[in-house]
Amino acid sequence: MEEKTNIESKDPEWLPLTIASALLILDSLVFGIAPSGPWNDSGFTTGVIGMAGLSMGYVAWYRYTFKRKGLVPWIDQWENPEQSVKLVFAAAVITLALAWISGNPMQPYLPEPTGLVLTLVGLLLALQSIYVYLVLGPLKED
Repeated sequence: MEEKTNIESKDPEWLPLTIASALLILDSLVFGIAPSGPWNDSGFTTGVIGMAGLSMGYVAWYRYTFKRKGLVPWIDQWENPEQSVKLVFAAAVITLALAWISGNPMQPYLPEPTGLVLTLVGLLLALQSIYVYLVLGPLKED
């Protein structure tokens, strides 16, 4: 008689979120299939679909990277926070620069809220890096 083993991974599911994220982002960037909704603007609905796809993609990345459910990468999950904080801050500066570019010279070619969304992401990255810097430096517990 063959013995069956039931080994279940305790890691949260990330692949379905990744597939859904890719489909939603692809729809918003390439196909643009969206109802006009009660606001009679299919462009707004396309943007909402794209933002939902980006959000699902972030959750999938978090689950894949940290092997747990959640949204905020706590400092104890970072492998090398002293070096990573510099990379996160650099990503914040680059994202804020892209926000300015997309809101000014590239504005005619991009959807109107692109600069605003990129600014939000850049400021969240900056906030995370400042928090980590403070915890590793002046607010470090002895």
